[in-house]
Amino acid sequence: MLEGKRLLLIISGGIAAYKCLDLIRRLRERGVHVRCALTRAGESFVTPLSLATVSGEKVFRDLFSLTDESEIGHIRLAREPDLVLVAPATANILAKMAAGIADDLATAVLLATDRPVMAAPAMNGRMWEHPATQANVARLAGRGVHLIGPEEGEMAEADEWGTGRMTEPADILAVIETFFAGAGRLHGRRAIVTSGPTYEAIDPVRYIANRSSGKQGHAIAGALARLGAETTLVSGPTHLPDPVGVRVVNVEEARDMLSACKTALPADVAVLAAAVADWRVAKPAKHKIKKDAAAGAPVLKLIENPDILASLSTATAGRPALVVGFAAETGTVVERAKRKRLAKGCDWIVANDVSSGVFGAETNTVHLVTAAGVEDWPPMTKSAVAQRLADRIADALEGVPATPTS
Repeated sequence: MLEGKRLLLIISGGIAAYKCLDLIRRLRERGVHVRCALTRAGESFVTPLSLATVSGEKVFRDLFSLTDESEIGHIRLAREPDLVLVAPATANILAKMAAGIADDLATAVLLATDRPVMAAPAMNGRMWEHPATQANVARLAGRGVHLIGPEEGEMAEADEWGTGRMTEPADILAVIETFFAGAGRLHGRRAIVTSGPTYEAIDPVRYIANRSSGKQGHAIAGALARLGAETTLVSGPTHLPDPVGVRVVNVEEARDMLSACKTALPADVAVLAAAVADWRVAKPAKHKIKKDAAAGAPVLKLIENPDILASLSTATAGRPALVVGFAAETGTVVERAKRKRLAKGCDWIVANDVSSGVFGAETNTVHLVTAAGVEDWPPMTKSAVAQRLADRIADALEGVPATPTS
């Protein structure tokens, strides 16, 4: 798949630059020819000698080097690779890319290239969330730059946690493999993904919800979009950034989530990964319920929420060709998932055991339950699960006529 491919790796000045040594090793193991362009700031974190040793190639650093320009100029660096990858992509280099600034070798190459460009952002969480960074990311996505991550986790600074960690080399490699294996495999397709929890009001302050960070659903939406699908993500409340290239509809309650999904139809595939609350309060209080020791705890009358998975699985003219549900289970996970698939009428169920700290974690272990049987997937990051599921969806839809949009 990757044998003989040429990749230009642009390394900017972030602590995550050390991960590039592992990434280069993994790429070369798969037959990729890797050249590195290192920014001056990047040299503070990884040495040219280390990169040259691992890549087996000269490392390019200086835009005005007479030797480099006479041997392999920046235009050749820009035009020869099959893919250009910026990792880590700091807030600084993303801003320069968005503004079209070319004041060093790396940014000159990025402005001159006509090849596909990927970027793996890495920065402090507050820098990632800043409106300027988000505006730059949106602008780059509009120009076709593929963003990988960032992930949520511990920052390099002490006691810092947030979204801004560079995606791990194994997951970056998976995205690159997916890109070369099936870029555009879902072009012309439409996808709906649900993610996160729903909040069902008790009063203006309190609510009923399920545990969900939204990480898996958001990752699936991003993976489908990278394969070319026009993707709508219907998300309950999360703290996650919107996936790049995805239309996001934010909701709170299950009824609103169902309505948004129906509005997004027609679609070729629906992946319903949200942790929807099964019940809601029949009549939420208009004012905060006050604690009254004499009266005791309030009695809440619960009614059942609409079943989004069953609703979209119903055999009607607007049903997606492929409906994928999720089953967060404890105990006999696979057997429960099999029963759920039949009861809901969906095509696939992605089942996982949530009894051991899956919520909010970066990894997941799932079982894909279909009419043909059960696939037990090994433990992997949620990004990798998303890529694998997106590939399976593309396989399943191959040869199936695309859903008309009108």
